[in-house]
Amino acid sequence: MDGRAAIERNWEALKRILVTLVAMAEMGAGGVGAGGQFTFFPRKDAAASRLVLAEKSKLSPALNPALSLPRHLYLAILRLLRPAEAAARRLIIAAARGIVVTLPPLRPRKPKPATLRGPRAFLPKGPKKRPKPAPRTLSLSLLDPPRRPFHVPRRAVPAHAAPRILGLDFGATYRPLPPPPSSNDPIDAARLGQRLAALGAALDDLPGQAQRFARWQARRDAAIARDGPVSGRRVSALRRGRPPGGRLSRYEPGATHPGKIREVDEILAHAHALAVYALDRRDTS
Repeated sequence: MDGRAAIERNWEALKRILVTLVAMAEMGAGGVGAGGQFTFFPRKDAAASRLVLAEKSKLSPALNPALSLPRHLYLAILRLLRPAEAAARRLIIAAARGIVVTLPPLRPRKPKPATLRGPRAFLPKGPKKRPKPAPRTLSLSLLDPPRRPFHVPRRAVPAHAAPRILGLDFGATYRPLPPPPSSNDPIDAARLGQRLAALGAALDDLPGQAQRFARWQARRDAAIARDGPVSGRRVSALRRGRPPGGRLSRYEPGATHPGKIREVDEILAHAHALAVYALDRRDTS
């Protein structure tokens, strides 16, 4: 299995899908909201193509917090973004095969100062100035979201289908029910924009993300060697079964698929096979 060539080919395909998603978001943001644009790539030349700008520039972390998208476009982007994130995560795992990381020694815990011991620990303390937290930057998660087999979704009656109980007061004012949700209703897309930016940053720095995953593996192995297996600790970055958002159970090169199978599904199935191969080779070496 030529892993490097396969990783490069799927990486280029994911970049094209990301550019498509950003273009969809920019097109939708132009018609919803108060004139904000869904801008990730800096436009230095108006005549340059969107694809060239996306390949040459980094994703901008500055997003418009008041960004909104129509419901149908928001859901369409989300249906493609979730498998694209899972595919990028698996390409990172495949690229981390063979990387050896040496962790620094653990720092000893500092003992508590004398002022916090004995009776003086109960004395009132003066006010402390808390430093302002730094702005959070969203990064692509290296671990699949865990399954929740015992999660029961809460069933709720939508507002437009609620029972009309007016009571016995004939003089009560009639209040019409709210209309059912429309496909053009604006939805807050700030979180969606952060996820797109995190995916683009991960694809722009695939070797760095592979080093990041190798460090996670080294910390996991050190924790298991020190404490043994602990309930609730993640052992594998991949969850069992079909990858998140994917529609193919396995990768079959050259096979024909029905119309509901998208390009991102084939990329995800191939990336999943590469990641499983890389993890198996590491465990058996």
